[in-house]
Amino acid sequence: MIKKWYLFYFAGLLLFASGCKAPGKKEEKKRPNILIIMSDNQFFEHVGCYGDSTVRTPNMDRVAADGVRFTNAFCNSPSCTPSRAGFLTGQDNWRLGEGADLWGTLPVKDTVYPDLLEASGYQVGFQGKGWGPGSFEANGRKRNPGGNPYESFAQFMQQKKAGSPWSYWLCSHEPHRPYVPGSGTQAGIDSNKVKVPAYLPDVPSVRGDISDYYAAVERFDQQVGATLAELKKSGELDNTVVVVCSDNGWQMPRGLANLYDFGTHVPLIISWPGKFKQKAVSDGLVTLNDLAPTILQLAGVTIPAAMTGKSLLPVLDEKPATKAVDRDFVVLGRERHAFVRQHGLGYPGRAIRTKDFLLIHNIYPDRWPAGDPPFYGDIDPYMLNWPGETKYYIMEHKTNPAIKPFFNMGMGKRPEIELFDIKKDPYELNNLANDPKYATIKADLMKKMTGYLVETKDPRAIGGDVSIWDKAPYFSDVDKKPRPSKEMQLRFKLDSAYDYLK
Repeated sequence: MIKKWYLFYFAGLLLFASGCKAPGKKEEKKRPNILIIMSDNQFFEHVGCYGDSTVRTPNMDRVAADGVRFTNAFCNSPSCTPSRAGFLTGQDNWRLGEGADLWGTLPVKDTVYPDLLEASGYQVGFQGKGWGPGSFEANGRKRNPGGNPYESFAQFMQQKKAGSPWSYWLCSHEPHRPYVPGSGTQAGIDSNKVKVPAYLPDVPSVRGDISDYYAAVERFDQQVGATLAELKKSGELDNTVVVVCSDNGWQMPRGLANLYDFGTHVPLIISWPGKFKQKAVSDGLVTLNDLAPTILQLAGVTIPAAMTGKSLLPVLDEKPATKAVDRDFVVLGRERHAFVRQHGLGYPGRAIRTKDFLLIHNIYPDRWPAGDPPFYGDIDPYMLNWPGETKYYIMEHKTNPAIKPFFNMGMGKRPEIELFDIKKDPYELNNLANDPKYATIKADLMKKMTGYLVETKDPRAIGGDVSIWDKAPYFSDVDKKPRPSKEMQLRFKLDSAYDYLK
């Protein structure tokens, strides 16, 4: 009896020393929360930590100091709906059928990461645009692919079930147009200090427009700060991965809806203090499509084979268990942005971006890249109804020899192939596609891009049905029969109404 008593005594000590766990039983690792804070239409350079000395973004800068800042991050498509679809599905936009169009649908066959997280025990929510604009109801989805809608992050935190991991996607409206004219000055931004890119005219009205955009960027940064304060108040900051990014580039000529960097190059900052690298900078080529597999891996959820994105955990981890993301180029694409051409035609294109070069294939160069005249509606301000002095100034002075080049760059027709040396020509002004010195580089980039498009089953590369993108439903009827404002009718001598359906 004494020997048996000793055996039980020492067994108890062993259990106590090991945390009272039975031998062989692994402790369940607490899964992290995921907080995505996304701006709407912001070029990557326009953040303090990315080198802009005029715009004030202390909260984004703080997230960068606590984590990893990516300097070569791109959206897969320079348009809200397909960019967000790629982010949610982890897939290239040309694999998503009608999901490659603005104001379309997202096929139910394409799984989104919030659904997979929810199935694994996460609570998922979003606010603002989420996936869109478009109609998720039109093809049978029961909710926005972004998850369950909430009015605010504070509401989500109050209503979620305690103890469960969560994922929340805060979709800001900032810095989307319309900007209030003069809001930059009111915010204390000196228009003389803003940096006017070489593809826009350096005149006071353009500087004022950029200042108003900067004020909107600063409002987004304030949202970032308020959200992080709410997170800290909840006590869940230490177990939350924070991602700050934008869906696509800014709303300027050659920006939004263009495959130039100004439409695709976005800020991307990821932090998890104590778990990820801090004050780190990665110049690796990544896309927003990489976020879905990253989030799923963090949550311990199997990454679907259909995802073409790659997990970024090897880049973020202090002690990566696998190789870093191995990629020397990214391939981007666009189909129909707004309904701005007769019969609803889009302006399809594909692009390959390396650290040194950008090659763009404009598939139908006979079409107007910025939309049919006289609206050039792929460049907002919403069919000449919103303030947008940069666009208006260029249109108004297009016959002026000093301004005509800007009009041609932003609104004129383009050659089928464009090639830019990013290092020598960061504003992508000099097309080298026909320069014999770059013939080998052009051929190599075309071969790599075509190979990737074939591998990922792009209908435009493998001979599939491409008519869907021009014929797909567009769920904003007001765009199909635009009516310019009375002010713009007078300014540009326009008719009161137009019809793109005829």
